[in-house]
Amino acid sequence: MVLRPRPHHPRAPGTRPHTGLSYLLVPLDQPGVTIRPITQLTGTSEFNEVFFDGARTPAGHVVGAPGDGWRIALATLGYERGVSTLGQQVGFRRELDALTALARANGAAADPLVHDRLVRAWAGLRTLRAHALCGADPSLTKLAWSHWHRDLGELALRVRGPAATLTATPGSGTPGSGAYADPGLYGNPGAYELDDWQRLFLFSRADTIYAGSSEIQRTLLAERVLGLPKEPRP
Repeated sequence: MVLRPRPHHPRAPGTRPHTGLSYLLVPLDQPGVTIRPITQLTGTSEFNEVFFDGARTPAGHVVGAPGDGWRIALATLGYERGVSTLGQQVGFRRELDALTALARANGAAADPLVHDRLVRAWAGLRTLRAHALCGADPSLTKLAWSHWHRDLGELALRVRGPAATLTATPGSGTPGSGAYADPGLYGNPGAYELDDWQRLFLFSRADTIYAGSSEIQRTLLAERVLGLPKEPRP
């Protein structure tokens, strides 16, 4: 949690909005903490609303110096957007290999456009690895991998063809766990099933939003890397 613990570190007049923020670790297994899962398009819940009502945390759970939370939060985001994606790329490679195998099996690879996009995806994945290994700017890395993964999700539906728009069933020829039954979206248990490729397409819609949207990353690159004039602040 990043917050300004008033009145210990009030924001001084004329300072930037994030001045005086502290970075706290808060135990969630205590009274006063309510966690409400948020159902996503895929039917899964990887994000939550978290409400604190009288919850407490020890003073020793402040990360870094009090009032230095913004710098630590930026370092955390930099790791999430950058070098931590090396592990993520293992999953990307599995998805690309499985999609390539599917394209060969169902004949989609004979389509020159599909073949070209598969080759571009392979080359793009190697570029992502180089970005992470050489310590490229985290915003550049985040832009690259999020758009690469989103494009792979779109390519997956093209490879599957018209069947991609239909309700999936177990044994549809996709790798992994097979079909996923929605636990109750819109109050209708089992309203639809998704296979791995449909889940990939839907989940990858969020890649360009979480951990800082693509618009934010482009602004950071323009201002901090290219040195362009900053956008007017309200």
